Amino acid sequence: MFSRAKRRPKKVEKAESPTSNIVGRVRFAMVLVALVACGLLARAVYLQIGTSEFLQDQGEARHLRAVDIPTMRGSILDRHGEPLAVSTPVESVWANPSKALEAPELIPALALALNVSAEDLERRLTQRTHAEFVWLRRRVTPDVAEQVRAIEMPGVGFRREYRRYYPTIEAGAQLVGYTNIDDRGQEGLEMAFDNWLDGEPGRKQVIKDLQGRVVEEVELLQEMESGRDLRLTIDRRLQYQAYRELRNAIYQYQAQSGSIVVMDVTTGEVLSMVNYPSYNPNADDRSVGEGLRNRAMTDMFEPGSVIKPFALAAALELGQVTPDMLIDTSPGHLEVSGHTIRDVRDFGELTITDMLVHSSNVGMVQLILDMPPEQLWGVYQRFGFGQVTGTGFPGESAGVLRDYARWRTLEQATLAYGYGLSVTPLQLVRAVSAIADSGRLRQPLLIMDDTQYPPQSVLAPNIAHALGNMMEAVVESPIGTGRRARIPGYRVAGKTGTSRKSVSGGYANRYVSSFVGYAPASHPQLAAVVVINDPAGDDYYGGQVAAPVFSKVMSAALRLNNVPPDDVQSLMVQAGGE
Repeated sequence: MFSRAKRRPKKVEKAESPTSNIVGRVRFAMVLVALVACGLLARAVYLQIGTSEFLQDQGEARHLRAVDIPTMRGSILDRHGEPLAVSTPVESVWANPSKALEAPELIPALALALNVSAEDLERRLTQRTHAEFVWLRRRVTPDVAEQVRAIEMPGVGFRREYRRYYPTIEAGAQLVGYTNIDDRGQEGLEMAFDNWLDGEPGRKQVIKDLQGRVVEEVELLQEMESGRDLRLTIDRRLQYQAYRELRNAIYQYQAQSGSIVVMDVTTGEVLSMVNYPSYNPNADDRSVGEGLRNRAMTDMFEPGSVIKPFALAAALELGQVTPDMLIDTSPGHLEVSGHTIRDVRDFGELTITDMLVHSSNVGMVQLILDMPPEQLWGVYQRFGFGQVTGTGFPGESAGVLRDYARWRTLEQATLAYGYGLSVTPLQLVRAVSAIADSGRLRQPLLIMDDTQYPPQSVLAPNIAHALGNMMEAVVESPIGTGRRARIPGYRVAGKTGTSRKSVSGGYANRYVSSFVGYAPASHPQLAAVVVINDPAGDDYYGGQVAAPVFSKVMSAALRLNNVPPDDVQSLMVQAGGE
C-alpha cells in the first residue's frame, strides 16, 4: 500500500501595518527637504561669498544713471551793476509713468496741484509708459512744489532748473530779450550773447531707487561751469524814465509806436534804448508780433527835416554858404521835375541859420541842387547812413541810401529834406553825436568794457561847431520849431522832423514825428533821438509831439549823470518868475 505523503503547511505572508508605511514616507520627505535646504544654503553661501561683487555691480548697473548738473545762466547787468536779467533756482516736476500709474487714486490730487485736467494727466502717463522720464510741469512755484510733495505719489520727482527773471519788465524787453523754457536766448542780447551767458552743465553718476529718486551720488563725471555775466552800458534808472515818457506820449497823441535812444557823446555808449509797444518777458505767454521788435535798431523810416543839418554840412563843406548868407525862399514853393516842393508858408528871404530854424524845404532844395550829387551822398555816407552801426544786435537794419549814380534830379532834391533815404533811430543819434563831438563819429556801444574803436573824423571841427550853433538856434529861438525841447538851466541844440509815411502809390496823411539833439550845447555830453510813429489828431509835427519828450528824457539823463548846467541865467529867470 502506498503511504500518503505528508503535506507541508502553506506559508502565510504577514501584511505591513499602515503606521510603518507613513513613517517611511515621512523619512523620505525629510531627507529630500534636507537635501534641498543644503543645496540652497550652499548656493546662498556661494552667492554671498563667491559672487557678491559681481551681483552688486549688476544691481547698481540697473539703477545707475548719468544725470546733468544744472548750471546758472550769467546775469545781464546795467552799467552800475543793477540786474536787467537774472536766473533764480526753481523746481520742475517729472514722473516715471509706469510707477506713477501704480497709484491711480492719487492722479486727481496731482492734477489739481499742477492745475491740469485729471483725464489729460492720466492719458499723458498712459501714452508714455515705455518712458522712464516725462516732464509734468516745469518751473513750478514753491507752493505748487510743496503741494506735489505732500501727495507722495510713487514715480513722481523733482529736478532743479533755473528761471529767468527780468526786473525792468517792459522797459528793457526788446533790448535784453528773453530765454525759452530750456534757458536759451530767443531775442535781443539774450540771443546775441547766448554762448557767453550760457554755462556748461556738469555730469554725475547717481544710483536711483525704484521710484527714480537719487539715493547715492557715485561719481562726478564733469564739473559744471556757470555762465558769465554781461554788463551793459544801459542805465536802468534812465531806461525806466525814458520808457515812461515814451509810453505817456504814445497815449497822449494816440500814436502807434515809438522809440527813444540816449547816447554818451564822448564815448558812444548807449545809456538808454526803449520802444513802445513792448511786452512782458516774465510772462509764460509772451505775445509775439509788434512788441518784440527793437524798433530803435530794426525799423527804418524816412527822417524828414531832421536830416537837414547833415545836408547843410555838405553845403558848408563845399564853402558855398555861410551861416549868415541870405537865400530867397519866396514864394514858398518850388517846381522840380514837375513836382511842387512847399514850405508851410512863404518865409521870404532867410539866412542859412534861419532857414534851419524855420525848417525851409525850399531853401534846402536850392542849396542841394547847386552841388554835385556825390557831395551830398558822400556826407550822408560818412555819417553812417545806409550802413549798420556795428553793435552786433540781431536784426539791425542798415537803412537805405542809394548810390548817387542812380539819382534823378527830383531824388536829389527830396534827399535835402529827408525823403528818398531811410534811417534807424540809432543811426540818427549816432550821427548827431558826431556833430556834437566836433565831427568825430563813434561806434555805438551796448557792452561795457567792449573794444573801444577809435572815432572816425567825418567833418571838420569848425563846420561841426557852426552846425551846432545853428541847431541851438532851432531850440532857443522864440520862433524855432524845436523850442519845446528846451531844458531849464541847459543850452540845447537839435532839429525837428515831420515826415509823411509812404504807402502804395504815394504818401498818406500819416506821419512820423521826430526830434534829435544834444546837451549841454556849450560842452556836449549826451545826445538823444525821439521818434513817434503815426500820431493821431491835429498835433503831429515833430516840434509838437517829439520835442517835449526829448526835453523830459534829456533832463532826467543830465540829472542822473550829474552834468552841471551851462545856462545858469535861465535858471535865475525861472526862479525869479516863480
